[in-house]
This record gives sequence, structure tokens and C-alpha cells, in this order.
Amino acid sequence: MAERPAAGQNRRVARFATDRATLEKEVVMTFLRAGGPGGQHRNKVETGVRLFHPPSGITVVATERRSQYQNRELAFARLAERLARRNRRPKPRRKTRRPRAADRRRLEEKKRRSETKRGRGRIEP
Repeated sequence: MAERPAAGQNRRVARFATDRATLEKEVVMTFLRAGGPGGQHRNKVETGVRLFHPPSGITVVATERRSQYQNRELAFARLAERLARRNRRPKPRRKTRRPRAADRRRLEEKKRRSETKRGRGRIEP
């Protein structure tokens, strides 16, 4: 029977490319009507951009601008940022050792506290 690694160790994290050329090949791009303020141009023309990245399952939407080109640039920038955040590996936590002096102080305080509590008992006549 193989040993399982401790939690958080030797865990493989998928790495995703964040360069524009690779992203353009991998994403599924759809255009949608943005809606909201911006007049007839924004409401009639499909200027909103939705990017779906199948390898990671991330979807980003950009509908702020009236121009499809600007929304596409904004969506790709958001997708690259989200993928970069997902690619980041957290630093492994190293357990710190408690100093011996701290243990000694804790035990001394416990002894003092027990003496105080022991002195609260009834006094027998």
C-alpha cells in the first residue's frame, strides 16, 4: 500500500499559459449585447465579450465599453490576471518550534494558579 503525502505537500497544480497568443487559441469567445447606459449603439450592437477558458473553467465578461475591441482587450487582461492568480503556488508553512523558556513560564504560571485555587477551599475549624 502506497503512503499518501501529507496535506498540502506534493500536490500538483495545473499551470496555465497567460500569454495572449496561447489564450486566443484556447478560449471560446462569445459576443453579447451589453445593455445599460451608452445609448443606441451599446444596446443594439453586440459589444460585450465573454471569454470561457475550458482548461481552467474560468469565465470572464467585459461589457463596460461601447467598443467590442476595447471590451475584448479588457476581457483578455482579466483572464490573464485570473490565470496568473491561479498559477501562483502558496509558500509552504514551516512549523515554528516553541522555545523551552515559554514552556517553563507556562508551567510556573499553572503552578501559581493551582496554589491560588487550592487556597480557596474551606478552612476546617
